[in-house]
Amino acid sequence: MGRAQDSHLLLLLLLISHHMGTSLDHIPYTPQISPHALEGKVTSATFSLDQPRCIFMEHASSTDTIWLVVAFSNATKDFQNPETAAEIPSYTRLPMSFYYMTLKLSPDHYPCKEEDIAILRVGSDTRCLRNPSQEYCNAPLLDPGPYSVKFLVMDNNTQPKAETRWSNPITLNQGRDPRSIDTWPSRRSGCMIVITSILSTFAVLLVLAFFIASTVQFSSLWWPEEPPPPEQLRVDSFVGKRYMTHHIPPSEADTLPVGRGPQPFPSPCPGPMV
Repeated sequence: MGRAQDSHLLLLLLLISHHMGTSLDHIPYTPQISPHALEGKVTSATFSLDQPRCIFMEHASSTDTIWLVVAFSNATKDFQNPETAAEIPSYTRLPMSFYYMTLKLSPDHYPCKEEDIAILRVGSDTRCLRNPSQEYCNAPLLDPGPYSVKFLVMDNNTQPKAETRWSNPITLNQGRDPRSIDTWPSRRSGCMIVITSILSTFAVLLVLAFFIASTVQFSSLWWPEEPPPPEQLRVDSFVGKRYMTHHIPPSEADTLPVGRGPQPFPSPCPGPMV
C-alpha cells in the first residue's frame, strides 16, 4: 500500500515539474495592424504590424530572442511552440504546415521610448526568395489568407519562455477579376460622364483639325501654283538724270602746224609702171 502511494506521489511530482518546465508566461498583448495613417499598410503580399513597446521587459532577458509566428487563422490551434532549433518552422513549410516563424529580433529592438512611427512589415524581404530556407525568412506572402500572428520569446537554448495572444484575422488585398468590373455607362457618376463627353469632343476636334491641315499641305503638291504675271515696263518708272559735259582739250592732231598734215599711208598695191 505504501509503495503504491509513493509511486503516485512520484508521478505527481514529475507531472508538476514537467508542467513548470514547459509553462509559458502569457503576455497580455494582441498584435494588430498599425493604426497610423500609412499608405500600403495591407497589400496583396505584405501587412504592417504596430511595433510593440515595453511588453517584453518582464519576460525577456538580453540573451533571449523574440520571434513572430505567422499562421493561417484556421491553423493557430494546430501550432505547437518549438523546443529545439530544428523544430522552428521555416517559410518553405507554410504551404504544408500552414505556419512559419520569422523576424528573429533581440529585445532591444522593442524599446519603451517612442520616438517615431515604428512598424513591423511582414513579407517585405524579396531577397529572401533566393534562399527561403533561412530561419528568419520574411518573404512575400503568396496567399491572401486570412493570417493570424503572435510574438514568441525564446531563450538562448531555443526554449519558449513567453508568448502573446494571437491577433485578429488579417486578410490581404486581392485584385479584382477584370470580368467582374461593370463598364456600363449608367453605373458611372454624372460628373464622370460630363468629363468623358468633353474629352471625347476635344479629341474629335483635334483629329479634324489635323486632317484639314494635312489636306491643305498635300494639296499644294498635286496642284502647283499659277505663275505670276510678267512684269510690264513703265515709262514713268525710269527717272532721267541731266549730265553736264566737261571741257575736253584738243588732241595732238589739231595742234600740228599748217601744211604738215598727217602723211598718207602707203598703198598696199603699187601703181602702174610708165
